Amino acid sequence: MVKLFLVLALLFSISFAQDIVTNFPTSLDVKIQSFLSKTQFEKNKAYIDVIFSPKSSYYIDGNVDAVKVINTLKDNGLLKLYFKKPKKLILNFKTSASPMFFVKLMGDTLRNIGYYRYVTLGSTLNSREFIWSVSLRSEYATDPKVLQNELRKSGCKITDIVKNTLYNWTYTIDMRDAHLNVKKLVNGEVLVLKRSLYAYWLNVEDVKKVDIRSSRRNSWYPKISYYDNSLHLLKVISKDKRIKRLTLNVPKDAIYMKIADIYTLKNIRDSLTLTPKGFK
Repeated sequence: MVKLFLVLALLFSISFAQDIVTNFPTSLDVKIQSFLSKTQFEKNKAYIDVIFSPKSSYYIDGNVDAVKVINTLKDNGLLKLYFKKPKKLILNFKTSASPMFFVKLMGDTLRNIGYYRYVTLGSTLNSREFIWSVSLRSEYATDPKVLQNELRKSGCKITDIVKNTLYNWTYTIDMRDAHLNVKKLVNGEVLVLKRSLYAYWLNVEDVKKVDIRSSRRNSWYPKISYYDNSLHLLKVISKDKRIKRLTLNVPKDAIYMKIADIYTLKNIRDSLTLTPKGFK
């Protein structure tokens, strides 16, 4: 009789433990629910279990793939990223990389996905991370998949997304393999830079010299800046006179070069022709 009781007790404890494992929410469930209301999550729980099967495919290196989670919710009608009318949208970007490099890279990324008019709200820096916050008016929240695809061009990836509110989101960005997604100059390969509203950024890590010819329609007053891999300024060359041709020696530690005008980029009405020469 005692043996029978012990067996039944053991079976009950195993069954109870299995129920706990089955019913206890996984980190994936927690992340899914963070993007939905509690009512919406509970109402659609059975449907969510189906569309997120197998759950193992929503993890990367043991962490929840937040981009894939949002994309699945959006594609299945559970998460709407569009607003009825333009709203103030706040985007917070978090990283452990160099602040200057991060702001430049994220600014380029936002512009490339169509966010041209944003305002910096502020930034915070401590020993562990840097957070840059921007505000803009938009008819839709940022599509994480679009942002992810653009960031990959610069060697970056999104490791986490937090929905603070429908109009306030925080993105954690891994920049361990980051680089600016700009044209790389190659010895002997001529590059023509067309008229632009923005300064020209180029990768010059492999070239020793750069010959620049300015179109005769230009009134170019050069401002050339060199930066290292973290965008620390190394050298600036400014010419307060119109220049038609300029030959530059690239600093040994320079990775990036920025070409601008000391007054306005409107002075570059036509084009600049670059001829890289030599190897570092």
